[in-house]
Amino acid sequence: MAEKNTCKPLGKEPHAFRMLHAAKWYWPMVGGIETAASDITGAVQGKADVNILVCSVSGSENGITEGGVPIKRVPTLCNLCSTPISIRYLTEFRRMSKHADIIQIHAPFPLSDLALFLCKRKRTAKVAVWWHSDVVKQKKMMFFYRPLMKSMLRRADAIFVAGEAIAKNSEYLGVYADKIKVIPFGIDLEKYKDVKYTNYLTDKLTDKNSVKLLFVGRLVYYKGVEVLLRSIKKTKNTELFIIGTGELDKPLKTMSKELGLEARVHFLGRVGEDELHGAFYDCDIFVLPSVSRSECFGLVQLEAMAFGNPVINTSLPTAVPEVSINGETGITVPPGDSFALAEAIERLAENRELRENYGAAAKARCEKYFNLKKMQETLYIEYRKLLSLKEET
Repeated sequence: MAEKNTCKPLGKEPHAFRMLHAAKWYWPMVGGIETAASDITGAVQGKADVNILVCSVSGSENGITEGGVPIKRVPTLCNLCSTPISIRYLTEFRRMSKHADIIQIHAPFPLSDLALFLCKRKRTAKVAVWWHSDVVKQKKMMFFYRPLMKSMLRRADAIFVAGEAIAKNSEYLGVYADKIKVIPFGIDLEKYKDVKYTNYLTDKLTDKNSVKLLFVGRLVYYKGVEVLLRSIKKTKNTELFIIGTGELDKPLKTMSKELGLEARVHFLGRVGEDELHGAFYDCDIFVLPSVSRSECFGLVQLEAMAFGNPVINTSLPTAVPEVSINGETGITVPPGDSFALAEAIERLAENRELRENYGAAAKARCEKYFNLKKMQETLYIEYRKLLSLKEET
């Protein structure tokens, strides 16, 4: 849904507190952190006065999100090591934070850390940090970024993480354990209740007797799709459907051809929500073969689990294996191990009863632990605690 080209003023309605939500990107940019940012903002919609500040790839723009929250998008000069550079972000952060009671930051994002540092004299606002992951790929940046990041973490009044392992295995969060609160991400389960069965994947099978494997995500290095393709080569009676686009789109298609998998691997690109739900509904096994700590949670696992799918994931030192549990809702294998991944795929492909048992347990686990409404209610309570506000009755 398109955003309106108007900006609702902060403080129009009386609420418990005022918040500045500062992030790198926001919807319609597609990605796990962008989805999480939208869900986190949803925790206070209608309950607090909220403004959102993010970067834009197309220029400055004011608007209102689909949920009715004012959003300010500022232009970027360039990108340096996946970080947008924007002077306007710094000036707008300073302006928009003046009357905020809580500043919500997403980390790692050096630009927001710098903006917070430049506003260090503003001590009345509480600072909440949602720590998504450590810096993984741009390690050389840490020589310059580490002092700024440490300043941000010292300033933080609360640090939220989506899983125990994210905090436990972080190189940087150990000394701030007393500030950390674990709040798992969730999904809107109501969206999946009335989805009708389709043959979305079945109709595309080369061999109608094949077991249908599904991968959904950006085609980037840490997703491990190369490992998945090599594992498919080692299995029989399986076909893989890949939904998503990214910088590895062409290389992966070339790799698939070189492995002789053209008839068994189907690249579907970016699809609409109905098609995506149809794919989740029609698949037999969902695979998240991520190979790097950049995959901090794997929200897409929740969507697969909501549809009752068994999940094959990897034993990363993040929240990924905390979402789908090895031997309970699916199988967890070492990251980067195409042989172990192939064995897991064959084990599930050859045992329909095991797939169904894991799938039923996955759906039950998703409903019990990963409900978006519960996640948002918990986060809202934590915000109120920061301000020492009494619980609403």
